[in-house]
Amino acid sequence: METYLQDYSHKRFNILTGEWVLVSPHRAKRPWQGQNEAIANEQRPAYDPNCYLCAGNTRINGEKNPEYKDVYVFTNDFAALQTTSPKFTVNEGLFKAESEQGICKVICFSPDHSKSLADMKVEDINKVVNTWQKEYAELGANEIINYVQIFENKGAVMGCSNPHPHGQIWSQSTLPNEVAKKDQHQRAYFNDKKSSLLGDYLKQELEANERIIYQNEDFVVLTPFWAIWPFEAMIAPKKQYTDITKISEQESLNFADAISKITKAFDALFQCSFPYSSGIHQAPTNGESNEHWHWHMSFYPPLLRSATVKKFMVGYEMFGSPQRDITAEQAAERLKDLIVS
Repeated sequence: METYLQDYSHKRFNILTGEWVLVSPHRAKRPWQGQNEAIANEQRPAYDPNCYLCAGNTRINGEKNPEYKDVYVFTNDFAALQTTSPKFTVNEGLFKAESEQGICKVICFSPDHSKSLADMKVEDINKVVNTWQKEYAELGANEIINYVQIFENKGAVMGCSNPHPHGQIWSQSTLPNEVAKKDQHQRAYFNDKKSSLLGDYLKQELEANERIIYQNEDFVVLTPFWAIWPFEAMIAPKKQYTDITKISEQESLNFADAISKITKAFDALFQCSFPYSSGIHQAPTNGESNEHWHWHMSFYPPLLRSATVKKFMVGYEMFGSPQRDITAEQAAERLKDLIVS
């Protein structure tokens, strides 16, 4: 069975979304004549007077950043969601629309313009984790907010407009598409099995030990069996927690350790500041128990063969389903070899 997975085209099922990904390991041998991305690897200064996110600088809207020393959060100056949107619906035959309200924030991970999470100490990453916890709780307590999405776009190739280490938090009144899928499939499994879908999956992964990149006492870092992106990774707590506010301070430190380990391994893979989009999926803040949820953090990096060769989602991926050449097992093995103890 294992030989077939590494040598022949096949589909893999994503248990969290109910979708399939096409895997074509034989295609990894084909010559590459496509686009090479320009990867920005220059050394940045610790402070950039022209950066809107650096401490003490004035942002585009005229507000001045404080002289912050670690993590700094502010409401996004160009928010995609608004609290002032009036409530309305459009239901005219096949034309359907609904109003959406929300709050968007920016979180600066560090005042040091030159750093990324991979360059930060575990205790400093833990300050970011603690801020995520605080924002999730505070935003989720707002009566108009039913979901809080924490994410980071790192690198120009991922559309990041500012290299200063930062992420975003978008909170809104309804569940976004990906979260709704995961909510549905985790709920159905929990109702049927009376156990966590992701928790049972982690047990099987730990037993198989084929896609585990790193683990500590409380967290597992792995390449999911159904991974889409070439070096996709997931961090998940070994215990079932619905959201990040439920973990202890020691578990928070171990979560920070897991983030540090995988981001450092990413940077070492192609000897560059590795671009990715990462995000935390966790229970909605809709006032329900959401006991079926098992929160997790995913990293979707686009680099395929080197620091300049990117995986593009085009053609079949756009009109059919996601497809990958390098298998999850091969990707996990390469990343595992780069984990620094």
